[in-house]
Amino acid sequence: MIESLSSQAIATASQMQAIENLIFQAGMPVAALMEKVAIRITQRLTELYPAKDCPHVGILVGSGHNGGDALVVARELHHQGRQVKIYTPLAKSKPLTRVHGCYAKSLGIPSVSLESLQDCDLLIDGLFGFGLVREVIGDVAIAINTINNWQIPIVSIDLPSGIHTDHGGIMGAAIHATNTFCLGLWKRGLLTESATPYVGKLEKIDFDIPEQFTIQILGKQHPLWRINPKALMRDRFPITRNSITHKYEVGHLLLVAGSQKYGGAAILAAMGAKATGIGMLSIAVPKSLKPIILAQVPDALVIGCPETESGAIASLPDLDLQKYQAITCGCGLSLDAFPIVEQVVNSDRPLILDADGLNALASMGKAQIIERLNQRNSSSILTPHWGEFCRLFPDLREVERLEALQTAANQTKATILLKGARTAIAVPEKEGAQTWINPESTAALARGGSGDVLAGMIGGLLAQGISSRDAVIMATVWHSQTAIWLANQRTEMGVDPVTLAQNLLPFLQISKSQ
Repeated sequence: MIESLSSQAIATASQMQAIENLIFQAGMPVAALMEKVAIRITQRLTELYPAKDCPHVGILVGSGHNGGDALVVARELHHQGRQVKIYTPLAKSKPLTRVHGCYAKSLGIPSVSLESLQDCDLLIDGLFGFGLVREVIGDVAIAINTINNWQIPIVSIDLPSGIHTDHGGIMGAAIHATNTFCLGLWKRGLLTESATPYVGKLEKIDFDIPEQFTIQILGKQHPLWRINPKALMRDRFPITRNSITHKYEVGHLLLVAGSQKYGGAAILAAMGAKATGIGMLSIAVPKSLKPIILAQVPDALVIGCPETESGAIASLPDLDLQKYQAITCGCGLSLDAFPIVEQVVNSDRPLILDADGLNALASMGKAQIIERLNQRNSSSILTPHWGEFCRLFPDLREVERLEALQTAANQTKATILLKGARTAIAVPEKEGAQTWINPESTAALARGGSGDVLAGMIGGLLAQGISSRDAVIMATVWHSQTAIWLANQRTEMGVDPVTLAQNLLPFLQISKSQ
């Protein structure tokens, strides 16, 4: 899962500053690093926004080294023959930034008012870099809000100006970037829910940080990582098998799901599980749903269970849970099936709890949740969205999202998948929870039933002997990448959960051929 610390680690502002200080102490001049970074930014800019398409470029220059980077970019774009303008809303600048500003002036690059940027084809945002801690107010805030209303493409250097490096919050006002070029290491704030609407298309500009400096500051047990979706899809799929494998060696998943009100959830979860190639799939549903489920999933072993007056599973038949390699419980279950959730939590089988499985767990209260999950002799996976997470861990509601997730994983010793635009996965380890962020998703997944497909996929992979960490990460990326592919073909409106489940395997075939 980890290619290298520098390529996938997510850093805070203080960690990034410490790494840069080591680079400078080792002999790299600040000016030389600025030149290197700015040249690479210019190269990428030229690929995305060629001079013929964007001949007029406005440069937003701040007082720090982020502004210095922007001025070097301005110089290079000027040498390409583009018409470049500079806007500098802040009076004082760091010495190196001031020097680059003087040189830009000597080249005839004009400094202009904000209004003069309105005819630009492209804007480069170099107002604030990493480490911003004060609110953006006054003229700068007015300028940012004005620029955001122009509908001109904006490329932000390192972070969109106004985004907090660590928690991703908006510091009064923030640039709505079209593209963000993160410099060096991934910044924590860029991969948060709050920053996502401002970041646009995010990519990293590498400037060859020596790995030993990254290790020295972050350590080999660094807790926060960015998943590389393309590398994971390339390296982990398809799942290979021995040529003489039989169905009982490819895992047996028990899916406990469905109720009269939410019968479709069981079918969607089954479709997700089947796409993983699971050897055997058993589905426990209310007995009145058995004919419907069999008609939709004829290759499954469907277990009709006694049901309550409301149409929920009242009890599980005398099942030998030992014959299942994993249990996925909760999709469409309804809260009337609380005793069933207790039964599977008390089992020693690897367990995924989703939807009403989580709501039933939440009704136990946090102290009981922690005690019960810590007592389990096998792995536990929880798959909440933020609302469900807050019901499970109400005392963490006001804690920053990633910190809350890591705390919950450490307390429960469960792997927790926190769903969202930036889905985060916390995996308990002896040294503390390791958290992985999926950086790519689509609003197409914001539909009822998408989570049922994902829960089934996780169960299918887990039952085949894949570790909890890898099963959750693999399923999350496969699920989101398929949805992105479909959204590009059909628009986001055309990606319903059934279509998503039906295209999981076709997407694998296409991704392998590319």
